[in-house]
Amino acid sequence: MSRNARINTLLLLIVAALAVLPLALGLGDGKEEPFTGADAQAEAAITENAPDYEPWFTPLYEPPSGEVESALFSLQAALGAGVLAYYFGLRRGRRQGEARARAEAAERTAAEAADRPVAEE
Repeated sequence: MSRNARINTLLLLIVAALAVLPLALGLGDGKEEPFTGADAQAEAAITENAPDYEPWFTPLYEPPSGEVESALFSLQAALGAGVLAYYFGLRRGRRQGEARARAEAAERTAAEAADRPVAEE
């Protein structure tokens, strides 16, 4: 197995462990919503510490349920990943095209040099 394959396998195992360990160790047991986001946890902490706190801003759009909110978040993440993948793919394609053009130019130069007669002194 090559070095890159070993590194990729190790990274994949680490990501899988990060996803599975909280569930396997029962880190969310005893909570009403065990794996809520940081926003919900912050809101609960603020409400607990300062019950009369009033937010400065209100959301422009409040999704009707948590499932819709999750779907919109997933859509946002997918669009962001798509934009990044397009950008990096475009950059790599341009780099490969430039390398191919340089190689072809070098081949043409070598072929032209081979076709020219050698001048005798």
